[in-house]
Amino acid sequence: MKTKIDLDAWYRTHHFKFFNSFEEPFFGATVNVDVTIAYQKAKEQGVSFFLYYLHCILKAANAIEGFRYRIENDEVFLYDEVHASATISRPDTTFGFSYIDYKPDLAEFVTDAQQEIKRVQGTVGLELRPVYNVLHVSAIPWVNFTGLTHARSFTFKDSMPKISLGKVTEQDGKKSMPVSVTVHHGLMDGRQIGEFINLFQELLNR
Repeated sequence: MKTKIDLDAWYRTHHFKFFNSFEEPFFGATVNVDVTIAYQKAKEQGVSFFLYYLHCILKAANAIEGFRYRIENDEVFLYDEVHASATISRPDTTFGFSYIDYKPDLAEFVTDAQQEIKRVQGTVGLELRPVYNVLHVSAIPWVNFTGLTHARSFTFKDSMPKISLGKVTEQDGKKSMPVSVTVHHGLMDGRQIGEFINLFQELLNR
């Protein structure tokens, strides 16, 4: 479900109109998060670390209103819930786009996600779907990056947040992982990125 935003009354209307006119309205930040506890919890539960942190990402994004706004035909909508379109690696070194629904219960989420991963790994190509209520999530576990850019088609009026995760490294017994968060500036500001990162870290620590 989604609700159309009344742009005449919306508190972000001026910011939206300003940044939505840009050829490149996206901005982002890259930080390191502590995954020591989350990595251990995933191992104890027999859950892939990727699915464990993906669940935390979706839980955090769904809790922050800015991450549920989308632009469709120059109108803004607020979705009740957002899900993940995550890149899934294949044995031939290519990847496919998955569509993983958010479920509050981790076990249910993992079961459904594993089925979708298996399906994508058995396909070829990218399989683009005309959906807006997703986050674009990509894992780059080979690189401990400090910055990241995305390939973009400016003819496509994209507004989906993009979250990329890098290589887990360990120092002095603590594990960390880089996280890049890229969002549409017409829909949110640095405050919302900060809220997301802080909540994501909190969920990883639980």
